[in-house]
Amino acid sequence: MNFKAGLSLPKVLSGLEVEALLEQPDTAHPLGKRDKAMLELFYASGLRVSELTDLQLRQLHLDPGYLVILGKGGKERLVPLGEWATEALKAYLEDGRMSLLKGGSREEVFLNHRGKKLSRQGVWKIIKHYALSAGVRQNITPHMLRHSFATHLLENGADLRSLQTMLGHADISTTQIYTHVARTRLKEIHQKYHPRA
Repeated sequence: MNFKAGLSLPKVLSGLEVEALLEQPDTAHPLGKRDKAMLELFYASGLRVSELTDLQLRQLHLDPGYLVILGKGGKERLVPLGEWATEALKAYLEDGRMSLLKGGSREEVFLNHRGKKLSRQGVWKIIKHYALSAGVRQNITPHMLRHSFATHLLENGADLRSLQTMLGHADISTTQIYTHVARTRLKEIHQKYHPRA
C-alpha cells in the first residue's frame, strides 16, 4: 500500500461515540427531526458535507433505500441507506420539513430555521453542538462522520472496492487510507485491552 510517511490519518469516532451523537436530537421538534435525519444520513452514507447540503428531494429513493448523489467531477453514484437513516428521513419529511418551509418552496432536503438551504457552516455548528451534549471529547468535524462510516464498514468486513464506490473516490488509493486506519485502531484496541500486549 502506498501510504505517504508524515500524512496524518483521518480521525474517527468510536462506535459508542457515534451512538451517543445520534441519540442527542430531540425529535419532538422540527429542528430535532431535521438534525436526527441529518446525523443518521451522514453516518449511514458517508456523504461529504457539500453533498448533504446540496441534497435535493428528487435524489431520495427512500422505499428502495438509496440516494442518487452527484459527487466530485459531476459523477453520479448510488448510495445505500440503512433502515435507521431511512426512518429518520421519513419522519423529518413527513413531520418536520413542512414547518421549516414556512409556506415556501425549496428543493433542498435540509433547511435552516428560516426555511432556506442549510449551509455547510450550519451543519458544522449542529454537529459540534450535539457532540458537546453527547460528551464527545474530540474536536469533531462533519468529515469525521464520513471517516467513521468508512472505517467502521471496513472493520466489519466491507471490501475496499465497495467502499470506494460508496465514498465516490475516483482512485482506489484514496480509499486505501482506511485500511491503514482500521489496522491502527485494531492495534490500539489490542494494546489497551490485551493483558500481555
